[in-house]
Amino acid sequence: MTELRQLSLNAFIYPSGHHEAAWRHPWSQPERIYDVRYYQEIGRIAEAATLDAVFFADGPALRTDVKHNVASGLEPITLLTAIAAATTHLGLIATASTTYYEPYNLARLFSTLDHISGGRAGWNIVTTGTDLAAANFGLDKHPEHAERYARAREFVDAVVALWDSWEDDAIRLDKEAGIYADPDKIHPIDFVGEHLRVRGPFNAPRTPQGHPVLVQAGASNDGRAFAGKYAEAIFTAHQRLEDAQAFYADIKKRAGEFGRAADQVKILPGISPFIADTEAAAKRLEREFNELTVPDYGLEQLESIAQTSLRHLPLDGPIPLELFSDAGDVTDNERSRRQVVAGIVQRERPTVRGLLHRLAGARGHRVFAGTPEQVADTIEEWFRNRAADGFNVMPPYYPGGLEIFAETVVPILRERGLFRTEYTGTTLRDHFGLARPQSRYAPALAR
Repeated sequence: MTELRQLSLNAFIYPSGHHEAAWRHPWSQPERIYDVRYYQEIGRIAEAATLDAVFFADGPALRTDVKHNVASGLEPITLLTAIAAATTHLGLIATASTTYYEPYNLARLFSTLDHISGGRAGWNIVTTGTDLAAANFGLDKHPEHAERYARAREFVDAVVALWDSWEDDAIRLDKEAGIYADPDKIHPIDFVGEHLRVRGPFNAPRTPQGHPVLVQAGASNDGRAFAGKYAEAIFTAHQRLEDAQAFYADIKKRAGEFGRAADQVKILPGISPFIADTEAAAKRLEREFNELTVPDYGLEQLESIAQTSLRHLPLDGPIPLELFSDAGDVTDNERSRRQVVAGIVQRERPTVRGLLHRLAGARGHRVFAGTPEQVADTIEEWFRNRAADGFNVMPPYYPGGLEIFAETVVPILRERGLFRTEYTGTTLRDHFGLARPQSRYAPALAR
């Protein structure tokens, strides 16, 4: 029997894999991370498995300790255009910052990707969580959290208004009369906010999707409020089913408060699966990767979350509980990830080394080691129990980690009636089951 509600599955692309030591493992290919053919290959693997989309994170600064890990600074919207040329149905989601772009420029970039791909683009909206970017844009410091979100709200309002500024039937293409477009159906937006001013109109018509899918990844209080109003898909990180269920219910409720249907907001946690024929072999594989980690690298990442130095702590000594005792009140994106880490510390009481290994797999996203059936079981459990509408699959290593997921887990999900056997539409909105939005300037009867 086929389940009416269907999973969404994205491949979250991270240079050589989501485990921080992936680049050192013989199964990864770090020498290819600046080769476009590498990403096109990953895109083709994802499309062959009928995944909804590939997704790229991004930030306008060098954040990685490049002494101990790879850094891929390729700009994702351009890279996704190359993947679009190598695929026909796969969704294409890129991260871009409302703090370090301007609305008109970013609207053009994503509109172009959506047109080129035939309606497969998605924008992962971020405000940028690191102050390393500020100096790259001539600023003395990174804007405060509240200011970034105030600008982000204006930014999204302006960008969507630009995308809407051409009515769907604005193009006439009347060769005989010499009329290409009807100017009365193309509107200046005259957007004026506290942070941004954009006159418009846009310089291209609406895209096949109406506009690219709006995606968001912040789990802070401001981030959740933002997601409830704007996001059509939400990327999130949870370790436990009950935490994911609470987040799921909260976001759906917030969306409803803005008059939005719950099924038009997709909640997609991350899962990083180590997959092998037996559970013991999968756990051995995870340990094999963990043994390749460099403690100095992991400590630097953990210190950014703990917001204090940890170098004085013995690696095989316990993590002091008080380091994360103030993590309960989520006020910004960094603290939301801090909550995830605090939960691990409180429940598991790990050593410093143990915590570094827990975070090495996917930076706080859920790492799972098991057989294909066990991976499918945990995906199904979260999906059926309203903890997720689908998942961002975060393979520990690329491209093989995605291949094994596609070849072993996806068929099981299909057999259970949880995932498509073929694409039933051509756009990312089709894949996610999202409606095509009407232009705000469309006649009232057409809305």
